[in-house]
Amino acid sequence: MGKAKMKHLAYPAYKPSGVAWLGEIPEHWDPVRLRYRAKINPIRSEINGLPGTLDVSFVPMESVHEYGGLSLDQSRPLAEVSTGYTYFLDGDVLAAKITPCFENGKGAIAHDLMNGIGFGTTELHVLRPHPSMDRHFLFYVTISHAFRHLGAAEMYGAGGQKRVPEIFIRDFRQSIPPLKEQRTVASFLDRETARIDTLIEKKQRQIELLQEKRSALISHAVIKGLNPNVEMRDSEVAWIGEVPHHWQVKRLKYLIREGLSNGLFKKKEFFGSGTKLVNVFDVYREDFIVDHDSLDRVEADEVEQRKYAVQSGDIFFVRSSLKLEGVGRSVCALNVKEPTVFECHIVRARPDSRMINPSFLVHFLNSIPAINRLISLSNLVTMATIDQDKFKSLEVPLPPREEQDKIMAVLDREGEKTKLLERRIIDSIKTLSEYRRALISAAVTGKMDVRKEVS
Repeated sequence: MGKAKMKHLAYPAYKPSGVAWLGEIPEHWDPVRLRYRAKINPIRSEINGLPGTLDVSFVPMESVHEYGGLSLDQSRPLAEVSTGYTYFLDGDVLAAKITPCFENGKGAIAHDLMNGIGFGTTELHVLRPHPSMDRHFLFYVTISHAFRHLGAAEMYGAGGQKRVPEIFIRDFRQSIPPLKEQRTVASFLDRETARIDTLIEKKQRQIELLQEKRSALISHAVIKGLNPNVEMRDSEVAWIGEVPHHWQVKRLKYLIREGLSNGLFKKKEFFGSGTKLVNVFDVYREDFIVDHDSLDRVEADEVEQRKYAVQSGDIFFVRSSLKLEGVGRSVCALNVKEPTVFECHIVRARPDSRMINPSFLVHFLNSIPAINRLISLSNLVTMATIDQDKFKSLEVPLPPREEQDKIMAVLDREGEKTKLLERRIIDSIKTLSEYRRALISAAVTGKMDVRKEVS
């Protein structure tokens, strides 16, 4: 799609822009600083005199989408937000100014604001287009590659607090066509980016369907097995239902050694060097396997390294989560090659490998029925928390050890197929996203003539 669609005609004649990154521009376009085509960060005094009880839209940063769109589900009385927040009106163009939101393309055209007025995060720049500037064209300029790339180079501040200064936007030199042509370019980009976004959404849905299919396969394999013709029996556990006739059902506490263990507590200043550490963020993995290469490190003495040592086959589960579906999520450490410990927000279970394959157990713990069961056993107050005794009481379908290995061989093979398909889809999404970015940049700088493509 991308290669074919990029073969648009160039303009009949070009001229030097006088701007290094712009190069040549269409002969009838003008290189103009944005300050001459838009008011940058207009002042709130414009709405002085309005009653403080007037409801206005409130927009935190999480409500600003990437490459367009605002979530307008919050409002506040004007008196509550008139100081300390960014002010804007319907028709204004918003651009995030803080890293990484700026680089990620967060920005939108404000519209459908309550009473036409909005206040929001101070991490926004506001561009109010002059009558000679189409707001849609201006929006595409603010999400173009050059604007974001050059703006990132002008950021000031330290670490995650770097911001794009207002002077960058005021002095940004952009090639601008006549107003009618601005609208033509914006209409073309509206149409083409909508097509690309639709394709991306379809591909993202394909990934979701692959994940749902994999999840269903895992849930069936670890409870019903792989043989569709096997004789079944009632497990006498309501949430498990029937299991193969030759399988057992045992509580988790009979399948682990040494009970359950809480992990190491360390303050932030101890992180960064030393022994590798499995923490709560490492548990949420789609393959349920610890990624040793991505682990943080923590300073731990010899006693702590022995007490909280991670061995191959250890399973770690989340005991508390703000999200219901997070409680009980589990991960297995395999092929531990150097000293590793685990932290206090997760709990370790050490399976008896003579009875149960650790990979089989972690797949079962992450199956849909098991997660739902763990949620039902949790205490639901401010967080979903599962008591260790309740976790140990969880019933586990148990095939013969050899059959467990065969089930895992199939799940591993199918998992690799799913990963391969996902990677291909992700690559195609990346290609579409890069094409979208190139299309916007080419259109707003006049590198392609789209006038005949918009009726």
